[in-house]
Amino acid sequence: MATERTFVMLKPDAVERRLIGELIRRIEQKNLNIVALKMMRIERKLAETHYGEHREKPFFRELVDFVTGGPAVAMIVEGPNAISVMRAMMGATNPFNAAPGTVRGDLGLDLTENLIHGSDSPESAKREITLFFGESPSP
Repeated sequence: MATERTFVMLKPDAVERRLIGELIRRIEQKNLNIVALKMMRIERKLAETHYGEHREKPFFRELVDFVTGGPAVAMIVEGPNAISVMRAMMGATNPFNAAPGTVRGDLGLDLTENLIHGSDSPESAKREITLFFGESPSP
């Protein structure tokens, strides 16, 4: 199994609902390592760059407003197949379609405010880690 790094963000709703510890516990129980972590207020420019692929979609402004509306936790998570493991743990984007046992299936309450973000590919992991941490994602 290839060791890889991925970017994970606990969104403002996770922070507001005091789920940081629970979500970190789930990550660590999957034998993934958190190699960097910071709580931050995401600036609008960073959020717009991060979600740039959605710029022309009707939900873009709402998404940017949400993610900049409170503190978030940014992490670099490392381990075997970290990207696919995290994506499976998170569950479907819409928490009403997410399987029980996933973060969104167990804890999600809203489509936009869906607790957690994780990179969906090695390319997006590299881009997002650089955006949020300014460093190379190589293990």
